[in-house]
Amino acid sequence: MAKFVLETKRLLLVLPQPEHAVMQRVFLERNRDHFVHWDPPVSEDVYTDVYWHDQITSIHKAFADRSAIRLWMQSRDDLSTVVGSIGFSQIFRGPFCSCLMGYKIDQAYEGRGLMHEALEAAIRFMFIEQKLHRIGANYRPENIRSGKLLANLGFRIDGFSKDYLFIDGAWRDHVLTSITNDAFRPEWLG
Repeated sequence: MAKFVLETKRLLLVLPQPEHAVMQRVFLERNRDHFVHWDPPVSEDVYTDVYWHDQITSIHKAFADRSAIRLWMQSRDDLSTVVGSIGFSQIFRGPFCSCLMGYKIDQAYEGRGLMHEALEAAIRFMFIEQKLHRIGANYRPENIRSGKLLANLGFRIDGFSKDYLFIDGAWRDHVLTSITNDAFRPEWLG
């Protein structure tokens, strides 16, 4: 499987490898009660190693065909643990050159600036190396921490979507945001 790593001062953002499957399962189990308030419902399969071994294969296929990029965050101080994840999905090329971004961090690591650090590096990669013009990210209005994070990264509010996603037992509204790449050049469209 291909190896890919983005490095920041405190983190490694890695394209997951088979040996990371157990770490991802443990990460999700550890944060199950926390993530239920922010993520759509998931199958119990996500709490199995078999599921993540299969997913890692799919993650690599999507990375190779440039349709999605999923990176798992590891602290440089402890490479035995996944502390967060960042995903870029719905990657469109051509005249749109856009994607959607999602992210999550272990509740025990919140408030340390790690997600800001990770997203800065990941967004730079998507703009420079993947040659995208726009990245969208959406959050629930009551998730003040996420709204501040995106604002601090330069995302602007594009609008509001009522009943956007089914999360935590109900359809939830979301604030729609995006950031654009000012250095984007049309010749990248090819």
